[in-house]
Amino acid sequence: MSYETVIQTAQNDTSLTLNHTCVRVKDPKVSVEFYTEKLGMKLLKRKDFPEMKFSLYFLAYPRDDLPIDPNGEVMPFGVPGILELTHNWGTENDSNFKVSNGNEEPHRGFGHICITTKDINAMCEKLESKNVNFKKRLVDGRQKDIAFILDPDNYWIELCAYNPSESGKNVNDYRLNHTMIRIKDPAKTLPFYENVLGMKVIEKSVHENGKFTLYFLGYGLQEGESKRSTQGMLEITHNWGTETDSEFQYHNGNEKPQGYGHICIASDDPEKMCKEIEEKYGDKITWSPKYNHGKMKNLAFIKDPDNYSIEIIPRGIVL
Repeated sequence: MSYETVIQTAQNDTSLTLNHTCVRVKDPKVSVEFYTEKLGMKLLKRKDFPEMKFSLYFLAYPRDDLPIDPNGEVMPFGVPGILELTHNWGTENDSNFKVSNGNEEPHRGFGHICITTKDINAMCEKLESKNVNFKKRLVDGRQKDIAFILDPDNYWIELCAYNPSESGKNVNDYRLNHTMIRIKDPAKTLPFYENVLGMKVIEKSVHENGKFTLYFLGYGLQEGESKRSTQGMLEITHNWGTETDSEFQYHNGNEKPQGYGHICIASDDPEKMCKEIEEKYGDKITWSPKYNHGKMKNLAFIKDPDNYSIEIIPRGIVL
């Protein structure tokens, strides 16, 4: 499958933003408390869907550019760096229920979200004092500049530092920097994200000792920001050799056991964007559903070559 020539809508649409990352959680009370009390995020909005028996919780680090609707409510779809927690009602009362964190065989796929800070040592000390569970401390392993913690559902969260001089527009010390997923074949996946969705490779990192390559993609860096200080990037990890194994596939998080849900792209004109993708690529693209065709209107879901879901929504949508 090839994805030639950049879609003009995506290429020319400066409003495109990697807005949020969605993960499913067992108990929202526990998870929201973790992300707000332990990691310093703010709950921007909660939206309940009684007819479908699920709730959404939108969190982000405090910032000075969150858009507000006419009623004074925060609109979480206008900026990058948003975390969406999805709770399917009843899971909190099921002692046998647990999500798939994407890092355990045979259901590897989603890797982690990453939070960056000016002072990684101070951050880790603060989290240690709050009894946060560490998967990897700074002193562990070969990489002494990154740590990993676990949230209440055992999702991995990477922690690393950015240069304090790189402030960008966000006034908060912490940034929801990127989301990592593993992919089978970069020769298929990179053209999809670049040509269909209009992203750019910000950095490529080859690790010969570990036999893997990392690609950081996004919609550009604001003045004064770096790869580590920005918000709203996608990291794709390619473990060498998977592309030649015809039977190999990663778990996309939406097939059982569920866990990771999707990343979300926000646009000023998503309907036009989706229409041009359809016209350009036809049946090369898998939709689930097409724009405005599902129970929830004003959105679409598109599948990448590894069957991960990407939501496409209007930037100004009001929940």
